[in-house]
Amino acid sequence: MPTRTMLAQALSSHPDSTNVAKAVRNTPLLQNLEERVAERLAGICSIVIAPENMELAHQGEEAEQLFIVLDGQLAAINTAPNGTTAVVDVIRQGETLGLATLLARLPRLMTVRTITPSRVLCIEAAGLLALMSQEASLVTALLRAEAREFRALVRQVCDLKLRTTAQRLGCYLLSLSEEHKANATALRLPFDKRLLAARLGCRQENLSRAFAALRGLGVETHGARVILHDIAKLRDYSVPDEVHDEAFA
Repeated sequence: MPTRTMLAQALSSHPDSTNVAKAVRNTPLLQNLEERVAERLAGICSIVIAPENMELAHQGEEAEQLFIVLDGQLAAINTAPNGTTAVVDVIRQGETLGLATLLARLPRLMTVRTITPSRVLCIEAAGLLALMSQEASLVTALLRAEAREFRALVRQVCDLKLRTTAQRLGCYLLSLSEEHKANATALRLPFDKRLLAARLGCRQENLSRAFAALRGLGVETHGARVILHDIAKLRDYSVPDEVHDEAFA
């Protein structure tokens, strides 16, 4: 299994400054920074190319880097005192995790591990905090990122309290099909069903029952391949959130 030693080695290597600067400028969270601020920020960044199932950070340790996903997906995992683990969130391209913890200099609440081969922009925490004290535009950008994280957490809590497992699954499948305008589409699950069950806050057997419940709504599955035959019908059943976050982009 890839270990955090690999992360330390990647962070200690000499990054390609041109690629780092380009990554900073192309990250939606940082796009509105002044060129001068972006250049200063790039000076405390590294790009880590991580294989699947590599641990980037461990629960309980001090947050030494802020991670922004450039490509790939990360899992945020919490472990209870009795050893039970749960996937709290899946972090996708352009997203951050644990920003409030880093800003407050508190121990990490979650372990961060790659789900797929990933490219991650790592920003040194101490340098970031020092730069924030000097650059108001960077503070604004990070506050917006923190707001997005908080909204995502609130939505998860609302999902667990207001929707059945089948409805949560339906909403998730609809989120994967948002780019398609037709009433039917085929898609692939971005990770295995074990992880999907954890992401939806249910057991694998409950996920299987949820897929079975959606079969009558036109959801057909073939392993990781899913066909939505009637998106409108699935939407009426799942009742996804009407409020989106484009204003935060």
